[in-house]
Amino acid sequence: MTSAPLAARLTDAAGPLFFPVTAYAPDGSVDLDVFRAHVRKGVDAGAAAVFACCGTGEFHALDPEEFRLVVAAAVEETAGRVPVVAGAGYGTALAVRYARLAEETGADGLLAMPPYLVVAGQEGLLAHYAALAAATSLETIVYQRDNAVFTPETVVALAATPGIIGLKDGYGDLDLMQRIVSAVRTGLPGEDFLYFNGLPTAELTGLAYRGIGVTLYSSAVFAFAPDIALAFYRALESGDDDLAGALLDHFYRPLVELRGKGHGYAVSLVKAGVRLEGLDVGPVRTPLTEPPAAHVEELGAIIANGRALLEKYSTREAR
Repeated sequence: MTSAPLAARLTDAAGPLFFPVTAYAPDGSVDLDVFRAHVRKGVDAGAAAVFACCGTGEFHALDPEEFRLVVAAAVEETAGRVPVVAGAGYGTALAVRYARLAEETGADGLLAMPPYLVVAGQEGLLAHYAALAAATSLETIVYQRDNAVFTPETVVALAATPGIIGLKDGYGDLDLMQRIVSAVRTGLPGEDFLYFNGLPTAELTGLAYRGIGVTLYSSAVFAFAPDIALAFYRALESGDDDLAGALLDHFYRPLVELRGKGHGYAVSLVKAGVRLEGLDVGPVRTPLTEPPAAHVEELGAIIANGRALLEKYSTREAR
């Protein structure tokens, strides 16, 4: 953990946010050596932060000791070059336990997952996240999705809660997000609250989220094709609409359409992509299942198309 606050480091992020997969050995145990190699490759490629043991990292499938080992490996491998944010979830008691484990390992912050199973009211959700934020000194990002969707008034209260620095949106209602941004801006003038596009393939909606001022996003693609993810990120930042549009049309949209062909592909398809790129991170753990060979082959073709576009546009730049 570095001395610089997480919020400041993420505000100044100069690359995609990296959500590494968790690697498993042939016997099903966590493979820390392969995980370290995966993290190292992502940081060397230009990741702005490492979000370990979150959704793509199969937080749901890890026991507390495995969680501790994986987060510790991420902290050691990054060595302060970029911040490490760890997942925390389930009910309040277990979420606090995971948060304290993350703090003990030296993580820089938390991504607070939705509570397990129950559909709670706004008051209960606020109490849950306030208790989680108060349990450690780590800065906390709240993840909006599934059974944790907030009213603008609740987000204003979250933003006013000590330790909570941002909201990651995995719900995808732009009207709601605009009202949330407006409510926090007017309800807490001067509050530097962070917003993240957290949809499964966030690049596809990147332009729409930028329209309401949300520029930070999680990139699942960065886990298996960091060159493509970074090129898209730079195209957005520089206003290269031609390259951004080409990647949206011929890489990201086909990828999202493939992702829609199977349950759990937001995780299992990413792991398949990492294996295609030469790093054997093992399969997903149950209850998730692996994509069939035909879908993996299709993924390989989509990645090849993305790289062909990068070659085409690099030739354009050279002229």
